Amino acid sequence: MNKKDPISRTSLHAEVTERVRQLIVESKIQPGQRVPELELSQDFGVSRTPIREALKVLASEGLVELLPLRGAIVKKFSAKDAADMLEVMSLIEAFAAQKACKADQAEIDHILSLHEKMKLLYEKGKRPAYFDLNQKIHDGIVSMANNETLSLVHATLSKRMRSLRYSGNNIPENWSDALAEHEEVAQALGLRDSKRIARAIQLHFANTIKRVAL
Repeated sequence: MNKKDPISRTSLHAEVTERVRQLIVESKIQPGQRVPELELSQDFGVSRTPIREALKVLASEGLVELLPLRGAIVKKFSAKDAADMLEVMSLIEAFAAQKACKADQAEIDHILSLHEKMKLLYEKGKRPAYFDLNQKIHDGIVSMANNETLSLVHATLSKRMRSLRYSGNNIPENWSDALAEHEEVAQALGLRDSKRIARAIQLHFANTIKRVAL
């Protein structure tokens, strides 16, 4: 049997899921709003089956609620819901960041490189691309803690909070403040200062709670 190249094309299911997720994150489908399955299937040029499969995935992530005979509704969080989740994420990421200060220099340099790229995206006003890179930085710091359980819990909360965290930068002043907070995190990581980075992460999340739109 001849050796075949591995399939690299993203599956239809994964692509549809990502597109619907992005619509929710960017509030193009608002919290409390019904997900328009038929409209999306027409826009994407697919049947309603992959749309419904995507909604099952997004329901498992906590982004939508599946209601009998009513389809899917974008999850609407209360102020307390948001604060509770962000407080837990603050604890997780502060702990992970302290561990990250002991990581290999190559891993630290990678995160710092992403931070510099994120700053360029901010200067160009490319908010969606900035946000995607922002999430990679948060995820990368948690990954550097080398704790699978921690990563699993963080991934679950991070997916649920994507739309709220994205909304936190919808005002220019909020966005600039968030970037300044990330700059403090990056500087602390570069210095391997575990106490400083923990404080910076905790301040970032405390301010994020104030910034998110509900």
